[in-house]
Amino acid sequence: MGKQGDGTWMKQMGMIGAQRGAPTIAAGEIHLWFDAMEAPTAQILTLRQTLPADELARAKRFHFERDRRRFIVARGLLRQLLGSYLALPPPELRFTYSDHGKPALLAAQNPHGLQFNLSHSGEMMCVGVTRGRAIGVDIEQVRPIDDMMGIAASFFSPRENEMLAAVPADQRELAFFYCWTRKEAYIKAQGQGLSIPLDSFDVTLVPGEEARLLAVRNTQPDEAARWTMQAFAPVTGYVAAAVVKQM
Repeated sequence: MGKQGDGTWMKQMGMIGAQRGAPTIAAGEIHLWFDAMEAPTAQILTLRQTLPADELARAKRFHFERDRRRFIVARGLLRQLLGSYLALPPPELRFTYSDHGKPALLAAQNPHGLQFNLSHSGEMMCVGVTRGRAIGVDIEQVRPIDDMMGIAASFFSPRENEMLAAVPADQRELAFFYCWTRKEAYIKAQGQGLSIPLDSFDVTLVPGEEARLLAVRNTQPDEAARWTMQAFAPVTGYVAAAVVKQM
């Protein structure tokens, strides 16, 4: 557990489904949970039973069985986790969705104002949970990317591209994913999807440097100071970031 900005960052590791008891979260805490999406068939069948018809329909639309199974595990574990916070059976949870598709708990089921965000990549998932404040999380499997610098030139800001080019070549791939996860987490926290251009704000990306939102253009001058950012490496081969609005 560590301090970052005005919140207490608590990193929860291990199987979400293996937790015991109901977790409690104070107003200033940010809980981050990580888990694997590969699961035995019996567990997948159990998790599948917690999903409502609309989520089962989404699962069926995946072309590959692997992706279908991972979706079921991610949504099922999310329901288990949120249900444990709210003392509700996972199948009874109801979500609402913003115009850009960000899910939220139905207000009638959420007396403490829990907010959450889910991300997954490869075999890992990440969930961030807060009370009464916007949160966004992103996790990515670190892997070779074709034309990495070309992608950065298209989507990163000029300042970020300068920083990325200055990173030693053997650290550049990691720096790319640091940048990507931090930018995605900020956009997801805003809940406005890709209506926010990726090159309209700057984040840190140099390995070993503190994760921060440096600047946001075309908005209020103090916008960057309104948000707190943290970065994690939950397991070998993955990096993750979380962004929360200041209280």
